[in-house]
This record gives sequence, C-alpha cells and structure tokens, in this order.
Amino acid sequence: MSILVIGGTGQVGSEVVKRLLARGESVRVPTRSQANLGGLPEGVDGVAGDLTDPATYGAIFDGAERMFLLNPLAVDELQQGLAAVNEARRVGMRHVVYQSIHDVETGPHVPHFASKIAVEYALRESGLPWTFLRPNNFHQNDLSLRQAIVDHGVYPQPLGSIGLSRVDVRDIADAAVAALAGGWEGRSVDLVGPDVLTGPDCAAIWSEMLGREVRYAGDDLDAWAGQMRQLGMPEWLVYDLVVMYRLFQEEGLAASEEQLDATREILGREPISFRDFVRETAASWS
Repeated sequence: MSILVIGGTGQVGSEVVKRLLARGESVRVPTRSQANLGGLPEGVDGVAGDLTDPATYGAIFDGAERMFLLNPLAVDELQQGLAAVNEARRVGMRHVVYQSIHDVETGPHVPHFASKIAVEYALRESGLPWTFLRPNNFHQNDLSLRQAIVDHGVYPQPLGSIGLSRVDVRDIADAAVAALAGGWEGRSVDLVGPDVLTGPDCAAIWSEMLGREVRYAGDDLDAWAGQMRQLGMPEWLVYDLVVMYRLFQEEGLAASEEQLDATREILGREPISFRDFVRETAASWS
C-alpha cells in the first residue's frame, strides 16, 4: 500500500520517511528536480514533481493510497495545499494525515496559520478520511541558531515571556506514522512538549548544557526582522514570522493538560523534553 509523503525531504518529512521504511512500507517522495532523486533514501519511490506544476500531479499522486501532507512555508502554501487535497480526492486516497499547527485557529491573521486553517477546512469538506497533526514550535528550529548560540552566546528566537509547549521533530514523525497506521481518522491531535518554555527559559537551558552564558536577545521584533533581512530572508517571510512571533509574545502557545495527554496517547510514551534535546545537541556540538 503506497504512502505518499509530501515534504519528504524536509526536517519532519525525512524522519517520517525513515520510520515508514523501517516498517517495510512502500513510500513515495516527490522532489522538485530529477537531479535530487539520487539523494533520496534507498527504497524510496522518488518522483520528479512539484505541487506548483500540475503537469507532474499524475506522477506524484496516481497509485498512492495514503498521504502525509506537509506543505512548505511559502507564498503559495495555500495553493499547494489545496492542490494536494484535490488530487487526493481524484485518486480516492484512503487516508490523509495533514500537518497543521498547534491551536492554529488562534492565529488566523498569521499568513501561514491562515493557509493551514483553509486546508484543514478543505479536508473536512472533502469526504476523505483525515487526521490533523498540530505541532507546536519545533525543538529542532534551534539547530539553525548554532552560530548565534555557540559563537555569540545569544539565543535569538524572539519567543517572548508567556511560553510555548515546544515539541521534538522526532515525536511529530512518530505521531505521523501512528496516524498513518490507522485508528486516528477524524481526529485533530495537538502535538506538544511537556514543558512551557519562554525565550529566557530556552536561553537558560542552553547556558546550562553548554556550560557558559547564553543570553536571551529579547523581544524586539524590529531588530530581529532587520537581522533576518541581513541574512537574506525574503521580505514576505520576515513579515509572516514577525506576525507569528508577535502572537507568541502577546498570547503564548501553551498546551492544555488534555492536549499533552493526547500527545502521550498517540506516541504511547512521554514526549521528548526540550532539556533532553538541548543536552543531546550540546554534546554533539562539543
């Protein structure tokens, strides 16, 4: 039974693919160019295709029976998500597992939150069996911050002082595989970590695990946006993320006990803590 993994070369999707292959599943992964096919894991059915190119939809979707759908954060994210829903309907998918965002309805003004709200709605109305996985901010987002953390002793992600229930990418992947195996149809599961973490909390944990001071850079979103522009982040993405971080600073994104219990249920274990992620990562950076 072929499982299509949209986003299968990314941070979460590659972990999903790895786990599905270990279970002996038949896995298909689209990539944007023929040249990238050789980089896919052994055993993957790789196809050159792109959700922005309808001419490739047949190669991507025909014959697939289940799908893990993770659309990239992009200007045309909604178009890509709706294309995947439409093609899933065309081929008669047996199950679609869609990666959304924890408490996504609290941020309809955040551009990429709004895209996910619309795709969730389309899936609900599609007649297809669906499961929504709604993860919080990823632990692994911090991997891209290595230079700031290690070289400059600064934690730059402007998470604010209310707190988020951050989650590990490996937990998201395990939840995706569990959902694809069945029994979660028609359910929306918020995927969260066991702790509520502020920006200063994250800096303090990095300080502890690295054995030297890492200070929180603060909540100045104008300053953060300027730094991202200097690093080459496109203007549309800077705007989107500033709106998101403002939401985090004003309202947080903390899990309820019921949401944490749902995470435990789909994983069959406790979720990985941020402290354990940082301990492991700091050791590898050393």
